[in-house]
Amino acid sequence: MNLSQFLLILQARKWIILAALFTTVLCTLTVSLMLPKTYKATASVLVNAKGVDPVTGITMPGQLLPGYVATQVDIIGSKNVALRVVDQLGLDKNAAVQEQFKESSGGKGTVRDWLADLLLKKLDIVPARESSVVEISFKGADPVFVAAIANAFADEYQKVSIQLKVEPMKKAAAYFNDQLKLLRDNVEASQARLSKYQQENGIVSVDNRLDVESNRLNDLSAQLVGAQGQLMEASSRAGMASGGQDSPDVAGNPLVQNLKVGLGAAEAKLAELGQRLEHNHPQYQSAKAEVDKLRSDLANAVRTTSNSVGNNAAILRRREAEVRSALEAQKKKVLELNRTRDELNVLAKDVESAQRAFDATSQRFAQTRIESQSEQSDIALLNPAVAPIEPSGPRVVLNTLLSVVLGGFLGLGLALLSEMLDRRVRSEADLAEALDIPVFGVIEWNATKRKPSGLKKLLAPRALRLN
Repeated sequence: MNLSQFLLILQARKWIILAALFTTVLCTLTVSLMLPKTYKATASVLVNAKGVDPVTGITMPGQLLPGYVATQVDIIGSKNVALRVVDQLGLDKNAAVQEQFKESSGGKGTVRDWLADLLLKKLDIVPARESSVVEISFKGADPVFVAAIANAFADEYQKVSIQLKVEPMKKAAAYFNDQLKLLRDNVEASQARLSKYQQENGIVSVDNRLDVESNRLNDLSAQLVGAQGQLMEASSRAGMASGGQDSPDVAGNPLVQNLKVGLGAAEAKLAELGQRLEHNHPQYQSAKAEVDKLRSDLANAVRTTSNSVGNNAAILRRREAEVRSALEAQKKKVLELNRTRDELNVLAKDVESAQRAFDATSQRFAQTRIESQSEQSDIALLNPAVAPIEPSGPRVVLNTLLSVVLGGFLGLGLALLSEMLDRRVRSEADLAEALDIPVFGVIEWNATKRKPSGLKKLLAPRALRLN
């Protein structure tokens, strides 16, 4: 089918097209005029999508998600909010509403649920594309009623958003309160163990005591080194002193030296007298007795000096043993203090850890308790709904224009359907297609006195029906 054939079909079936168009427009206009007027009220709310908590000032990462506004839209359109709107306006207390509920549902369910479902059906929630504004619209026959419903949804949405934020905080605050009691008991028990340990071990300040004892240990170590050196020297001197007058200590003794000098003089005198006198001479005997006495005194002085050096070595040996014993005792004492300090540090760290956990939990509990008592919301009412003056529907002009388009398409469809059911020859192309033979000529036959015009000139013979 070409354009010429299509136009011929439209011209032939124009009354069908016009009838369908007229009928569609007339029905649409009649229905639009008969429908009751509907009013639409819109309340705008601003959703704080920045996610800054008004109490703590902390950015909430959950509110930065792209689906945050979509979540808020679902909350507005939830049945929980609708039930709260019903309760706020007291719609379920109306006798007429209760009668409608009984007629509609037969008494099944509750009036509140039935009203909430009806309100949600007429509720329209539209979020802005590039802003955080959400429009809450409600349609109805009463302009005052639809404005009240839209404002009630915005108000209850704010309350629900606060409740959804506060309820978890209340549960968290109760949990932190219980944990705070346990942690306080833990701090007290740790502190009691630390105090008891200090009392049992007589500890006032472990660090100061440890410093004193460490210094004492260092002093004893130095004394031991010095005593050992002195002992080695004294032992060497004692060994040499036991050999007689060859010892430096014996030789250096002033008494021994004097006795040696006196003995030498006495021996020289005795030798001189021995040359002049007989051995039995009284002077010789007297000089000899003096020499013997000096020799005896010298031997006693040497022996006394050797014993003195040996005694000094024994004293230094005992001192070295005492210092060594004191050093070992001091080592044990320092080790005991180290062990005591380690155990005390463990107990002190337990107290510190318990106190730190208690402080952190106490701070978190205080913050959570403030958040659970906060009535601030991230939702702000931007534009409250007002009772509309002009109805939003039905839109007679728009419906009429749409009916013209719809009626035109419907007429075209009916015309093509009629042509398919009753196909006729309207041009030489139709004849050539129907008979499958070429058309050699066209005879113009004016059956009426009226001069044909337009597409009728193309119709030379009378239309033939195809069987």
